[in-house]
Amino acid sequence: MSTLPHESLNTSDSAATAMDEEAIEELLDELQEWTLKQVDGISRVEKRYHFNDFAQALHFTNKVGELAEKAGHHPALLTEWGKVTVSWWSHSLGGVHRNDLIMAARTDQLL
Repeated sequence: MSTLPHESLNTSDSAATAMDEEAIEELLDELQEWTLKQVDGISRVEKRYHFNDFAQALHFTNKVGELAEKAGHHPALLTEWGKVTVSWWSHSLGGVHRNDLIMAARTDQLL
């Protein structure tokens, strides 16, 4: 079981560096079905969640939104009928930070 969801987010300036691909992949091994994607040359971690209908997908989207607001760290969300795609990356770093993987793990706990 991953300890990631229990870690505190590190928002110090000294921690403000994007992770390399190898380090990201190592932590992704702790998470189920999250993948590393490149979009416009920027790394992000992404997962698609499946639901029985749009209402369930929307409810999950709102739960992710509440999580993001509490943490002050926000993902890209795509809500469709029966599915929600969540993408985490650190906009200011132009890539993935450990905080993004922590938030991915916390997103999984919302189910």
